[in-house]
Amino acid sequence: MRRDVEFPGHSGTILRGWLYLPSGVSKAPGVIMAHGFSAVKEMALDRYAEVFCDAGLAVLAYDHRNLGSSDGEQRQEINPWAQARDYRRAIDWLSGRSEVDAKHIAIWGSSYSGGEVLVVGTCDERVKAVVANVPFTGYAGVDYSDTRERCEAICDEVCDESGAGLADRRDVSVGPLPVVRLTGDAPEAPVLLDQSESSEWFGGQVSSAPNWINSVTLSNGMGTEPMWDPGACIAHLSPKPLLLVVATEDRLAETAVSVAAFERAGEPKQLVMIEGHHFIPYDGKGFEQSSQAAKRFLLEHLTGT
Repeated sequence: MRRDVEFPGHSGTILRGWLYLPSGVSKAPGVIMAHGFSAVKEMALDRYAEVFCDAGLAVLAYDHRNLGSSDGEQRQEINPWAQARDYRRAIDWLSGRSEVDAKHIAIWGSSYSGGEVLVVGTCDERVKAVVANVPFTGYAGVDYSDTRERCEAICDEVCDESGAGLADRRDVSVGPLPVVRLTGDAPEAPVLLDQSESSEWFGGQVSSAPNWINSVTLSNGMGTEPMWDPGACIAHLSPKPLLLVVATEDRLAETAVSVAAFERAGEPKQLVMIEGHHFIPYDGKGFEQSSQAAKRFLLEHLTGT
């Protein structure tokens, strides 16, 4: 059963989404889901949520602040610190539902939010399991041999409620710029995601997600101190269970970077490799592989089945 819901994000900003409650379960484990870079919940989150709900899990799928059906200003702004902090508000809200087992909450993120759940899972003790779907896991060429201090600094920022941290400032902004080139756009026009598969996937979602807007500003996603870098946190997520779903030909969340990040993660952990590019896990065979792997992982670590 799906219903429209809204709940307060940080500072009272209203976030909107869907709550899925499984039938015949009085106190279900919960899963919290948000989408990746600029994407909104209508872009395949419903299909993942239905798989998880049919397996007996309560699911909250919502739009990040400033995007889709959620409130927030400035519109179309992406700030990873703010988005990560709102995952914690989503945990507050879902944990308070009488239909949900507050002691068994997992977080799921994809692409850019796949990196966010790696950070939030490290920072928030309430998280019992993490699923990162084709996630942004860091940067090529960065030394990740000793990351504890960087991870602690990132968690301090994510948990900053003062209103003066990186989640609430615009120290370094890029844009507004189109996310991708759509049909009819000039081929030389600057965009944030310059891969042909990005244009194909987002272009194919327009009819099902009319509230997606092909323009964003990225604030504090790079060039800050500390730097937004899920790769600095992944080694410190353990002993929380981690599922990493990685595409073999990913040019957005580079395959080699994600595999290296997985190797740094502690146990328990699971890696699922899916043939194809970054967007393959959202449709067809790739969706079946990624959603079923996530379902099995969540059931194992939230219910013991």
